[in-house]
Amino acid sequence: MAANDAPGGPGALAGEVESDAGARGAVYALLAAAFDQPDEELYRAIETGAFREELAALVDRTALDMAVPDLTTEDDYEHLCARYNDLFVIGFSEVVDATDGTMRHEEPPVSLYESAHRPEVSWNDVNLDLARAYEYFGCQVDQEVRDNHDHLQLQLEFMGYLCRREAAVDPDVAAARLDFHDRHLRVIGEAVADALAAEPGTEFYGDLGAFLDRFTDADVEDLAARREGGGSA
Repeated sequence: MAANDAPGGPGALAGEVESDAGARGAVYALLAAAFDQPDEELYRAIETGAFREELAALVDRTALDMAVPDLTTEDDYEHLCARYNDLFVIGFSEVVDATDGTMRHEEPPVSLYESAHRPEVSWNDVNLDLARAYEYFGCQVDQEVRDNHDHLQLQLEFMGYLCRREAAVDPDVAAARLDFHDRHLRVIGEAVADALAAEPGTEFYGDLGAFLDRFTDADVEDLAARREGGGSA
């Protein structure tokens, strides 16, 4: 995702964050990176504990009182990539009728697309609402990626941008963050966490999903309390 005036970007170091909202933005950026197909740099950060250490340092800079799980892995790089693909990318296919080649296909056990978890709402409605939200704040989906707007990684990147914008130039963005949680990010965050909890052998990604659920829930509770108390949210 690209933004016209995004201050900073994913991978911000904890030592460079000077505000609560900025720290939350960096947490969302790290989560977005972690829900992408792992590259060797991300794998090294996870395997050595550097990813968890940076995440914990950022959480400590927020007003949210929550623990950060282990978030390391005993997988080697190839096994972590395979685990990611098995959970989020590769579905299951089998021949059900050898005479005519009829196949049965199942989607990946844990979808990273919000629309897959909302059968009561059309794919078009979910993605159009997200496209309008991104556009309103001057953001757009990277045309080289061309992923659907409802992918979890894009929503996390957008929330990270809103946090950084709140910290840098516009405290009133807190209200927009709460609305985005209610309409989209909390919906998919909770659904992904539940789907991961129902799968065996999720290892790093199970802990990641559980942390995503707890962090977004805590963020919503704090934003709602600030609004009720007459704060900027």
